[in-house]
Amino acid sequence: MTAPPDVAARETALAAAELPVIPARRPWRWVASLAAAVLLAMALNALITNPAWDWPVAAQYLFYETILRSVGVTLQLTGFAIVIGFALGTVLALMRLSRSPVLVGFSWGYVWLFRSVPLILQLLFWFNLALLYDRISIGVPFGPAFFDIGTQDLIGPLTAATLGLALHQAAYCAEIVRSGFLSVDQGQLEAAAALGIPRWRQIRRILLPQAMRTIIPNASNEITSLVKGTSVVYIMAIPELFYQVQVIYARNGRVIALLLVAAIWYLLLTTVLSIVQFYIERYYARGAVRVLPPTPWQRFRRVVGDAAAARRRRAVLLKDLP
Repeated sequence: MTAPPDVAARETALAAAELPVIPARRPWRWVASLAAAVLLAMALNALITNPAWDWPVAAQYLFYETILRSVGVTLQLTGFAIVIGFALGTVLALMRLSRSPVLVGFSWGYVWLFRSVPLILQLLFWFNLALLYDRISIGVPFGPAFFDIGTQDLIGPLTAATLGLALHQAAYCAEIVRSGFLSVDQGQLEAAAALGIPRWRQIRRILLPQAMRTIIPNASNEITSLVKGTSVVYIMAIPELFYQVQVIYARNGRVIALLLVAAIWYLLLTTVLSIVQFYIERYYARGAVRVLPPTPWQRFRRVVGDAAAARRRRAVLLKDLP
């Protein structure tokens, strides 16, 4: 005679509970973790104990007035270049995806040209534009001009740097945006068109939210690279962060300390961008994953909560002991 199903299930559960659970042994994981910890400790020890890093001088100049102004110039260049670059890059991506061979050819040619010429050469061309065109006129194409202005008055060093960075960045942004659009299943747009949804609403409500999941990681890499790439404009004597650091250590001779100041500021700026990237990716992941990744604050609260729960359980066990 067999036992009832509920009794058999209870006996099976009790037998399983009595079995010892032995976790899988992964010795190479421990070896790799130990090696990484040793390397990290060695690097920190070299940074802290080596007096050649000149940490007191670096701390003295970290919030120096001219350094802070140069950080502002770096942020200004980055902001303008990103806004203009992504606006123009989006237009170029839409042109590349159009059915007009003229628009496709123009977009392809722009991306080919600006990706082929090094950024430093583009900056020098814009900086010396007055040597090519003494005056810039506004009027009818191939016709009479309404007014003109001197190129040197219109395009100063900061404007030339912004144009060079933005137009160079637009070529890369165009490919990033185009890859995001191509990652969306075209069947969804065909279904939306069959339902009579307007084209602009298809882009805004269907295409763009899904494309952003592909665009955001690549765009964040480009923005991070641009923050560091603004250091190239030092050739135009623009007082951004790297140029100002060079000016200061040329006067006082503390090269390593001032380079360390620049490195710390670049680390701070890219860290802030990484945090912003995390939250934007989390926002656009709402329709792709069932459970959103926890934020750092949520992880901290979970760790604190688990520690508090463990203390309560330990207190209950100690209380129950005879």
